[in-house]
Amino acid sequence: MGVFLRSDAADPLRAYYAARAEEYDRVYLKPERQADLRQIEAWLPARVAGRRVLEVACGTGYWTRLIAPVASEVLALDAAPETLDIARRRVPPERVLFSVGDAFALHECLRTSQRFDAAFAGFWWSHVPRARLRGFLQGLHACLEPGSRVVFLDNRFVPGSSTPVSEADAQGDTWQQRRLDDGSTHRVLKNFPTEAQLSEAVAGLATDVHVTTWAYYWALEYLVVTPESPKCRASAQRSA
Repeated sequence: MGVFLRSDAADPLRAYYAARAEEYDRVYLKPERQADLRQIEAWLPARVAGRRVLEVACGTGYWTRLIAPVASEVLALDAAPETLDIARRRVPPERVLFSVGDAFALHECLRTSQRFDAAFAGFWWSHVPRARLRGFLQGLHACLEPGSRVVFLDNRFVPGSSTPVSEADAQGDTWQQRRLDDGSTHRVLKNFPTEAQLSEAVAGLATDVHVTTWAYYWALEYLVVTPESPKCRASAQRSA
């Protein structure tokens, strides 16, 4: 959960999630979504058990807390230090390294030749512009070993529960207007892909592709075929 774009404080989406950090987890309190959340909380850990997990857009650590006890190691990344502060309070640090980074430049967040055999991103896919999705996936896969398991989790659009879509642009992306406790309003990219669009997005990059749907959420899981960009390089650092 949580957005993970470039770590530039001027980025409007990063700024939105930084401002929303203390109120973000309220989205998990919606009464109508509780049955789905309990099912997903039981479903997710087995997908990454025993694996070295790269988590993109960890946000406040809501899902990290379920991954960390079963994974062999976790590198959890997000653009907003404000949400990472909450995640660190929620998840014991023994098996999780939290760091600030850029989802479109994952190689800058990793140690030389560091590779993972699993990746997870909760509520991030919907914030990726459609024109950048393929490039993001290729960059992610370049940080993973062939055969790695990848799991994405995100929202389905449900009238009356989801924030209404306020506009659609020429690229096919959809946008919402969101209001925070401080009274500010923010234009936020939020896409709601169909099952066919999810499968199409990973065509040629993945095998064993499965889409699971609940009333309010969807999950995409698959195995990586091969990385399509240069090996990830650089250094991982704990964020301040």
